[in-house]
Amino acid sequence: MSDNALHDAFFALHHGLPRQGPGSDSTSRRLLTLAGPLPTRPRVLDLGCGPGRSALLLAGEAGARVTAVDLHQPFLDELRHTAEARGLGDTIRTVRADMAELPFPDGSFDLVWAESSAYSIGFDTALRQWRRLLAPGGSLVLTECEWTAGAPSAEARTFWDQHYALRTNAENVSAAVAAGYSVLGVHRQPDSDWEEYYGPLGERADATDSSAPGMAQALAATRAEIAMRRDHAAEYGYTGYVLRPADPRWHTRPETAADIPAVRAVNAAAFPTAEEAGLVDALRLDRDAWLPGMSYVAEAADGSVAAYALLTRCHIGDVPAVALAPVAVTPGHQRGGAGQAVVRAVLDVARIRHERLVLVLGHPGYYPRFGFEPASRYGIRPAFEVPDEAMLVLVLDGSRGVPQGTIHYPAAFGV
Repeated sequence: MSDNALHDAFFALHHGLPRQGPGSDSTSRRLLTLAGPLPTRPRVLDLGCGPGRSALLLAGEAGARVTAVDLHQPFLDELRHTAEARGLGDTIRTVRADMAELPFPDGSFDLVWAESSAYSIGFDTALRQWRRLLAPGGSLVLTECEWTAGAPSAEARTFWDQHYALRTNAENVSAAVAAGYSVLGVHRQPDSDWEEYYGPLGERADATDSSAPGMAQALAATRAEIAMRRDHAAEYGYTGYVLRPADPRWHTRPETAADIPAVRAVNAAAFPTAEEAGLVDALRLDRDAWLPGMSYVAEAADGSVAAYALLTRCHIGDVPAVALAPVAVTPGHQRGGAGQAVVRAVLDVARIRHERLVLVLGHPGYYPRFGFEPASRYGIRPAFEVPDEAMLVLVLDGSRGVPQGTIHYPAAFGV
């Protein structure tokens, strides 16, 4: 049997299905929300678009001008037909191309979108090659299958090692940061996203004649994949990543011992009293609160410390969390992006280190841009009176559940 026969059988098995990978409209909408505000008529590149479920949603609900790319012409033909039927023919353009060799100029798109498709060239390659396509302020949205269990079974590892090398969430976040991105948001896709894909595919497999060239092998592979997910769903899953190239104006890094005087000076200059500078000094002495590597600075072009952000250990009831405080920017660099750069950098570190959530008592007009929302929505409250809209939480990993209860800060906070 030729490779062409298996290839043709695979696409015959998948033709006409609503999805070509795990996903849902609700997941697409969630990822779109995490990408933040877009231009009025955003330019979107949908890579590995398949029959175009995401492209149609982006054009119809976000008002996007979508360039939809796939190598399989029948998928593009199906998308073109559906777009015309929905009155979206003028907003969706189909292009047959290899996503590893894209024919678009640098900076062409406000949003690059790839649901269940980056695996075809690899997560790291996608990060590296697609970054050039983003316009200033643009975002990359892609989903990736990864390990969700700390110790996957031998059966699951054997299966995936034959198909695609899975990594953990922390490893993928690390790869994104190393490739020059900041993480705007992460969304663990629910089991129902798999059912939206495997349900119709399984029904198609059961109804398909196996006598066509290559079809018996295609059916066997499909059934093995579905059975693996059925038996090992707790060990792996798809996660959506929303990424943006880090602000090139600011170099962010962990503080060193040599930075301590400069950090003290930044905090003293940024606040009306010396309390915040003293808070940092006190936290350094608290072994239970201080987390090495989570005290971050942003450097200006001349190498001076322009901004500072600190994460320390706190608890919600008995559950460990981290508190973001203080965040400080020297007066000469305020409103220039240094604060956002250093906050995003330290939040990326928290993701890499498997922190569950971050708390901040801060300005409700500033911190939501990082994904923070009122902590009270989760039943999380401080032990002192503050405006509800100022006590905020960012859930980094909701897969372990979000704890409820009272926030317990380190003693240095004096609350």
